[in-house]
Amino acid sequence: MFRGVTQLNLDAKGRLAIPVKYRGELMSSCEGRLIVTADPSRCLLIYPLPAWEPIEQKLNSLTSFEPRIRSLQRLLVGSASDVEMDAAGRILVSPSLRQFASLSKEVVLVGQGMKLELWDEKQWDMQIESALIFNNGDMPPELEGFSL
Repeated sequence: MFRGVTQLNLDAKGRLAIPVKYRGELMSSCEGRLIVTADPSRCLLIYPLPAWEPIEQKLNSLTSFEPRIRSLQRLLVGSASDVEMDAAGRILVSPSLRQFASLSKEVVLVGQGMKLELWDEKQWDMQIESALIFNNGDMPPELEGFSL
């Protein structure tokens, strides 16, 4: 289970050091084999391979005749990149995925349960600011009655 926000740096080669708190779980659950793919929000999603496979199967089982579904298949499955943690716990983020998410050196890794999101730090800050709009009473109906 991934949770929390960690500020990190990409090195000059585009490698990301996975936080130590996740490495043990990733080595035991998937031997460090991960999938990095694009997300419509312009961040990257990082899944342990076993968590990704049912998602990919479900996406591929949907009709490709619906243009919106086909676009999502192209984005998520077409952008998916197999990566493996090295001995230092790093993964290499491909140049095309770094460009897609506008990643600079300073990035943020955000735990989202079964996956991680990788954001450019400035983009993440803007994402958090937009989440504060709920303070103005603009709450989606699905969250009515939800309490923390």
